[in-house]
Amino acid sequence: MLETERLILRPLTGDDFDDFAAMLTPEVTAGLAETVGDSPADAWRSLATYIGHHQIRGYSHWAVIEKETGRFAGHAGPWRPHGFPGLGVGWCLSREHWGKGYATEAARASLAYCFSALDAEDVISVILPGNDRSIAVAERIGHTHLHDAEYRGRKVHIYGQKRKVTPAAP
Repeated sequence: MLETERLILRPLTGDDFDDFAAMLTPEVTAGLAETVGDSPADAWRSLATYIGHHQIRGYSHWAVIEKETGRFAGHAGPWRPHGFPGLGVGWCLSREHWGKGYATEAARASLAYCFSALDAEDVISVILPGNDRSIAVAERIGHTHLHDAEYRGRKVHIYGQKRKVTPAAP
């Protein structure tokens, strides 16, 4: 579990299903690089994938919970499923939580986790062209546009950054 100023990032569980499914509206899923539908069955498969990813890799997206209200706001965290182009951080918030800075806050915590706990040398984010909100989040956490690629048959932007190296003291 991680805490930020306004958020708690905790493992996703089956108990998150109702909130997770409610989050996956067409407006939300249209911006996701991972192909996710918006039916309850699609939500179930997606949630199970995140939970299974944690079992296989030892890390995954966390539930993003508002500290003040205890409400589920979305999910964010480290991610590297089979075929993914590198260790990534991703984020997805329910529409009602857009514009509050939660995505940036959760993405910064996720990035720090990747560099510290996972000892990553570099971290990426895979973003669909036209998803200007996610591009802005990526840039706010220090990512730059690295290149364009194809992921699961879709053109995507790869944003990312390398770990900052602190010079050794003399």
